[in-house]
Amino acid sequence: MGFKILAINPGSTSTKVALYYDERPLLDMTLRHTHDQLARFHSIAEQMEWRRDMVLQGVAEHGFSISDLSAVIGRGGLTKPIEGGIYEVNDAMEHDLIHPRMQHACNLGGLIAREIARRAGIKAYIADPGVVDEMNEMVHVTGLPDIRRISIFHALNQRAIARIHARRKGVAYEDMNLIVVHLGGGISVGAHCRGRVVDNNNALNGDGPFAPERSGTLPAVSLVDLCFSGKYTREEMHKLLAGKGGITAHLGTNSIVTVVERIERGDEHAKMILDAMCYNVGKQVGAMAAALYGRIDGILLTGGIANSNYVVDRIREQCSFLAPISVYAGENELQSLVENALAVLRGEIEAKQYV
Repeated sequence: MGFKILAINPGSTSTKVALYYDERPLLDMTLRHTHDQLARFHSIAEQMEWRRDMVLQGVAEHGFSISDLSAVIGRGGLTKPIEGGIYEVNDAMEHDLIHPRMQHACNLGGLIAREIARRAGIKAYIADPGVVDEMNEMVHVTGLPDIRRISIFHALNQRAIARIHARRKGVAYEDMNLIVVHLGGGISVGAHCRGRVVDNNNALNGDGPFAPERSGTLPAVSLVDLCFSGKYTREEMHKLLAGKGGITAHLGTNSIVTVVERIERGDEHAKMILDAMCYNVGKQVGAMAAALYGRIDGILLTGGIANSNYVVDRIREQCSFLAPISVYAGENELQSLVENALAVLRGEIEAKQYV
């Protein structure tokens, strides 16, 4: 008996949807959302019903019925920190997704999944949300008791790519030490130690390398001075850290393809900025190498920017002395969500309960 799985991945300007029969894809669609459409809503949570209806309409227009589904799984949101794995969307999680610690479209994944699952009379799940925290207490400590390091990274894609790499090597993921670099609008670098992500940079709001839309780590005193300069409001400062920082702040675009085209036309400033981003990624890889005490089986580059030979070549030049580098360009999130749901339906793993 096979299983039909609906996977939902909400992003800031789109909702990606896939329908699988076991491992076979039946439907793959991206629902685009314009700025004007999103401007109608005062919060991300208010978008839930609108996006849910778009998903339902899209599935129906392609001739599929939710009554045939075995499970629905959504991208995990910014709930409280939890260990990795697959979780059933229960009342406690639904509450925390409606009232999250931080606003992000990923919070809609579990909510939309549960709404559709309710209609179909089945269960809804999430897997490896961005708030996966498997770091020990020491890693959370900073030089100020009032500030703790928190774990927010591309957990779903990082772990999916790590498992794919381990399978290709014929080794269990739980028996490998890997550094996984997700290169996207935000950049996260994780130290995977025998199945657990023991350290990573907070890719959402100010830690690690700067990225196409994120400022990354900044000199602390200069940041404090800028906050009190009167030049920006609190909300504007948050946007500079995540949304309008990094490559966007320097070059007015978040497209690495566009930046590389400018470099090819002789733009030396664009070259310096992109090289600086790559250099900072390399430094973060070095930090994760130290977190693994130098015992590294491989460095994996993934995410959309891993399609850029320019970026990959510079990271490879800086870091290949640490361990072999493998490139898995793009994102594997919808397929990974489906694989997690299938593992539960087949009884291979048991879904965890969020409390």
